[in-house]
Amino acid sequence: MRTILPTLLLLAFTVYCVVSIVQAPDGAVRNLPKWAWLLLVLFFPLAGGLAYVIAGRPVGAAPIARRPGPRGPDDDEEFLKGL
Repeated sequence: MRTILPTLLLLAFTVYCVVSIVQAPDGAVRNLPKWAWLLLVLFFPLAGGLAYVIAGRPVGAAPIARRPGPRGPDDDEEFLKGL
């Protein structure tokens, strides 16, 4: 019972790393090719995942792409022309 939580955390961390590697643009991953990082993370989940997060993840990478927030109608030139 005591090994379930660490195992689930390691599995979640490994899935996070694999998804991050697969979604990264081809030239953005640092120090190794994407396929090498993927093999490293899959064969050595904890060490490979930590190495990827520290040395391989693209600089400034965010797991979720953020869209700009909504603009107000007073910021829209077309709307202001129609007034």
